[in-house]
Amino acid sequence: MNKASTVTVPIYQLTRGPGHHWFGYYDKQQFDIGQRYVLGMEVGFENRRPSGDDVIKVGMVDLESANEWIDLGQSRAWCWQMGCMLQWLPGHRNEIIWNDRSEDGFVCHILDVASGKKRTLPFAFFAVHPDGKTALGLDFERLEHLRPGYGYAGIADKNKDILAPEDAGIYKLDLETGEKKLIISLAEIARIPDATRDMSNGMHYFNCLLFGPGGERFAFLHRWRLDRGTGWPFKTRMFTANADGTEPYILVPGGCGHFNWRDSRHLVVQADGFGIYQDQRGRVGEIGRGVMPSSGGHVSYLPGGEWVVGDTYADDERKQHLYLFHVASGEIIMLGSFESPMEYADKSANNYEGEWRCDLHPRVSRDGRYLVIDSTHDGSGRQMYMLDISEVVAGR
Repeated sequence: MNKASTVTVPIYQLTRGPGHHWFGYYDKQQFDIGQRYVLGMEVGFENRRPSGDDVIKVGMVDLESANEWIDLGQSRAWCWQMGCMLQWLPGHRNEIIWNDRSEDGFVCHILDVASGKKRTLPFAFFAVHPDGKTALGLDFERLEHLRPGYGYAGIADKNKDILAPEDAGIYKLDLETGEKKLIISLAEIARIPDATRDMSNGMHYFNCLLFGPGGERFAFLHRWRLDRGTGWPFKTRMFTANADGTEPYILVPGGCGHFNWRDSRHLVVQADGFGIYQDQRGRVGEIGRGVMPSSGGHVSYLPGGEWVVGDTYADDERKQHLYLFHVASGEIIMLGSFESPMEYADKSANNYEGEWRCDLHPRVSRDGRYLVIDSTHDGSGRQMYMLDISEVVAGR
């Protein structure tokens, strides 16, 4: 790598055993508005697939009280990679939201952590609109069926034998009234032809829904597995659409990996390096060619857009690398290497390293001065750690 340097930054362990703690995906808000509380989940086991009976705790760390863990609730709708979608509800100072499962199906809870008032809505969500009033959902049982580790156990996929169902897909969810409406079906997207690949015998599903910062458009991955769902690996193309599901646009027609929004019109996408894509236009540039590692690629822009944070999967020495990339200068700054023991790799799953791997998934604080990661490097199972990057980003 050129223009590379390594810095040592303060790192603080936020959680400890005997429970295992993590947050999951990198594109959700883990810090409250005042940056005193950091959300997380706790579970009593590791290194196996969750069943429908496994319950996790939902809680938060109080940074101003010796990292005290505060229990807030529980969930029976979760996975290792994304947890239960726990996050602070946009536009609300004290409210959090997460998914769960009741006797009647998947639900979500909205809890005021100050007053203790909680309400439950009759659906599970995937992405929350920036106004905090609506959300997007998908069929988590189908996601579990076709991409274990990202969906939820406990409910069977009613369309398990249907390639592209008309009655499953992406839903608009009203977080105030509890109304649910299908806005994009799997059948609709499967009918949009692929220029180079045959989808006729593919089993289709959606994953990775994410609103842009302004909420006008959202991005999502359309994936399918060949041979009626038995073929591996899956195939991917990336779409964007209006918030109401209209005007779907194929942004990345070929395979792609992780992505995130840079601003309301542009995304960074792991596709032949890290491409910059303009919504409803396509690839318009790239960042970090030959500098940013291509393995892993959970990337986010820090506030202001001058810096990108990213991570890697475990290398041959079982090290996961965390880095910052300075967009203007092209400099990469390595923040640390974190060991991932072999028990977190399930090669037999043919699913990268298996669904219970512990990716770093770096999350950015609201002011861009801190990162929180999930890591297994100190031998106490997966725990959460906070890095102070304030001096690094202020010094460029």
